[in-house]
Amino acid sequence: MTATIAGLLSADFALADAKSMRLVPERLARKYTVYPLRDDDRKIVVATADPNNIECEQALAFAAGRRVVFELADAHLVSEAIDKGYAGDRSVDLLLSNLDAKLTDAVRVLEEAKPEAVSSREVEAAPVVKLTNLILQDAVLQRASDVHIEPGEGSGVVRFRIDGVMRQYMQLPMAALNRVVSRIKVLSRLDIADRVRPQDGRMRIQVDAKLVDLRVSTVPIREAEKVVMRVLRPDSNSTLDEVSLAPTELNRLRNLLEYRDGIVLVTGPTGSGKTTTMYAALRELANGDVNIMTVEDPVEYQLPQISQMQTDAKRGVTFASALRAILRQDPNVIFVGEIRDLETAQIAVQAAMTGHLVLATLHTNDAVSAVARLLDLGLAPSVLAATMRGSLAQRLVRRLCEECAQPVGSVRTKDETRLARLFDVGPTMRAVGCTRCGNTGYYGRIPINEVAAFSPEMADQILKGAGTATLQRMAVSAGMRTLRTTAIERATLGETTLAEIERAIGAAGAQEPGSVRGEAGGARPETPIVVQEGEAAKTGAAIFVVDDDPVQRLWITTMLTKSGFRVAEAEDGAAALKRIVAGEECQLLVTDLDMPVMDGDMLIRQLRADVRTVALPIIVVTGSEEGDREPQLIEIGADDYIRKPVDPPRLVARVRGALRRAASSG
Repeated sequence: MTATIAGLLSADFALADAKSMRLVPERLARKYTVYPLRDDDRKIVVATADPNNIECEQALAFAAGRRVVFELADAHLVSEAIDKGYAGDRSVDLLLSNLDAKLTDAVRVLEEAKPEAVSSREVEAAPVVKLTNLILQDAVLQRASDVHIEPGEGSGVVRFRIDGVMRQYMQLPMAALNRVVSRIKVLSRLDIADRVRPQDGRMRIQVDAKLVDLRVSTVPIREAEKVVMRVLRPDSNSTLDEVSLAPTELNRLRNLLEYRDGIVLVTGPTGSGKTTTMYAALRELANGDVNIMTVEDPVEYQLPQISQMQTDAKRGVTFASALRAILRQDPNVIFVGEIRDLETAQIAVQAAMTGHLVLATLHTNDAVSAVARLLDLGLAPSVLAATMRGSLAQRLVRRLCEECAQPVGSVRTKDETRLARLFDVGPTMRAVGCTRCGNTGYYGRIPINEVAAFSPEMADQILKGAGTATLQRMAVSAGMRTLRTTAIERATLGETTLAEIERAIGAAGAQEPGSVRGEAGGARPETPIVVQEGEAAKTGAAIFVVDDDPVQRLWITTMLTKSGFRVAEAEDGAAALKRIVAGEECQLLVTDLDMPVMDGDMLIRQLRADVRTVALPIIVVTGSEEGDREPQLIEIGADDYIRKPVDPPRLVARVRGALRRAASSG
């Protein structure tokens, strides 16, 4: 039957059923420019721009085994539907049709991770090879640290992690993505037939005469596989002078490396650059006069003059067993890739106590928390106190692009105003974006650090079971600058932005100042608030009473005044903090917990994070009946804890005792 244009319906591609394509081969669809829309057991509805083509109608009826019903559509819309609908089998060819043929030679896969393997034969050219090479080449040229190949519903994405932030690079139909995944598994010597278990592999490639190692990990995801490749550049090994540590933290780290025994730790979350910093330290120590050995999982870079072991669970080579073997190799310095369990920690401290300098990484949020982490693993406080020499905590922030960064000037954006209020410092430079930095405004990364040197006094506190807050106060008093302080310094120098600092350390980090800043954003001199000795410890001392209840505040003030103390009052933590850091005399603080604006918990944290108030005695007076509140408050820095209703003689005795202890320790 010959169709006529009159009376034909318009094709609606949005209602097309993809299952109908099984009845019309792609060859016929492209030959006659038709696209199947839907079908049942008697007919098939097809979109066409030429409904009068009898040959087309007969060919489709024969192929589909059904009566053909045409619906009208523009030819270009039909062609677009064909390209999209039939993309599965031809996706790789279509994707690569306009790509440079040189991609076949752009990436060379090397047989072994050895320099002499550079001359290995090139991989045979094919569309999937070209697509895989394109991804690997661009990952290297765009400075990606990781490549993520992620399956999805109908299509997947390839994303690069550049300067610590994920960027979408390419979207692929699943047919193409699965082929790329298979190609990568072949290159990294994984089992291509096993798609239901996680696998790990490694390969070395050459891009533009540069050698690059790829650490490959696959996991099964929804009937497909996700691949993550860590990009390791052997020629990117840096010295301590090249990793861009701030001068103060660099000098403190070098002081720790001068020890000949004990443990020095680098802490931080995954991806914070711990291994890069530790490798730089090892390169500095490797002067030819010492024997340095490492145990790692995996060995990321080959270091000259250093013997490196890689763990292998299948062969029974664990961190603990490798450490035992290393101790028989007469080492001076031992690097443990990560302390993960008690057995590894015990062998590490044994090595540290027998004349070896042990360097290791650990997953903690700050430098001082390394003590709590090792104690949680099961180490004895006495052993830890005897071996801990210091720890460095690290984060990475993106560096402003030198070609497009602009001064902030007098007009700030809404977000810059918010961040200036959050960090109490004015922004100096603004991220803009250009072709060099991929329109992000950032190019490269720099570390922010805090370096805690463990003194004999801190060792005594570890023996006594002191908490992290106490050790943190002592570390700051001994010269440690917090992550927040070093981060703000980077922003003040125009190396990064406050927005990037917030991304790296979060808003919580902004609320824990290492130094208190003035209205104009400049840092005031860090003059410690000193507790007076002598009679001031008995009477006449300046005491701040902080409570939002005026009756309770008056009651405590009256008791202390009658006992000979000079008393100042504040209605909440924010008001008290503002007056204290402005220089108003304060030798002891008595504070409630539940208050508006700033509660007692936050007030204590703020005071303990500032070097000038780190030793200020603090007594908490609260009506809370929670049994676990007292140890929590002591942990964050309170010196004493009294429940309401307050007994006058008891309060006065506690105040005098706290002042005496502060005077004797000062």
